[in-house]
Amino acid sequence: MRRYEFTRREFSRWAAAATAVTGFSQALLPRLGAAVSAAVKEYPLIWMQDAACSGCSVSVINTIHPSIKNVILDQILPGSQLYLNYHSTLMAATGPLSTGAALETSRKNKGKYIYIIEGAIPALDGGIYGTLGEEDGKPVTMLEWFRRLAPDALAILAVGTCAAYGGIPAAKPNPTGAKGVGELLKEFNIATPVVNIPGCPCHPDWFIGTVARVLLYGLPKPQELDEHGRLKIYFGKSVHNRCINRDYLDDGIFANKFGEVGCLLEIGCKGPFTHGDCPVRQWNSGVNWCVSANAPCMGCTEPGFPDAHSPLYQRR
Repeated sequence: MRRYEFTRREFSRWAAAATAVTGFSQALLPRLGAAVSAAVKEYPLIWMQDAACSGCSVSVINTIHPSIKNVILDQILPGSQLYLNYHSTLMAATGPLSTGAALETSRKNKGKYIYIIEGAIPALDGGIYGTLGEEDGKPVTMLEWFRRLAPDALAILAVGTCAAYGGIPAAKPNPTGAKGVGELLKEFNIATPVVNIPGCPCHPDWFIGTVARVLLYGLPKPQELDEHGRLKIYFGKSVHNRCINRDYLDDGIFANKFGEVGCLLEIGCKGPFTHGDCPVRQWNSGVNWCVSANAPCMGCTEPGFPDAHSPLYQRR
């Protein structure tokens, strides 16, 4: 039997790539995660939750390989590779003690920290409709936090469709003037690179895999991202391309109401223009996904969701 030898670095790169595919045994995946953990560099993380439902945080907490226990206790505490210095839901500190941690992290690690944004950012009337903490007895807007932290970050990860493109907070009539990260970067002429990880919510694998990609290889090259700033490894093909109901479409069999057998196009499936690997990755630890539950894809990973896709249960 021929013997192959790999350096730890080579194995770690292969391990990171494994997050993009399925089919590995449950026993092997934790070992892959450990190899990635051993190889990554040290980066502080600042995770700001803006105008959102916290659904993306909840989704990430449901990650299996690595588990959230491994992520919190083994990978993002001081002394390890990642430092999660601010996350309003997960941290115990509150008030100035918590927001001060974010400011201190940005000052000490200028150009080196990763700024994770969850949720859209209210921008109307100076951003007064969304605030995080206070200074000198006055509320600090989410927009002001963005202005402070975005320019000096190594990179921005926009977690979820709301952060990436505005999503539900930016839906009509959008009374707070909520906007996605990319739009605000252009408005303020901030050159910090951004990687979008859309979804309502984003899949935990998409988040963990993107973080691993940045830590191991650095920022993605332009050819690795699609026109909407998403990693092609996760969003390079349409849902329709790999849908379990594709044969029904080819045979001209369409469901006209919920519960019927057939392609769900006539009852609003947005799979043909929605990009994501949901059909092969699935959700809830590979148990199910929207179409397997006989529900049409709503296009939640795409810019313009939900307004551009409404009405959701009618053919577009």
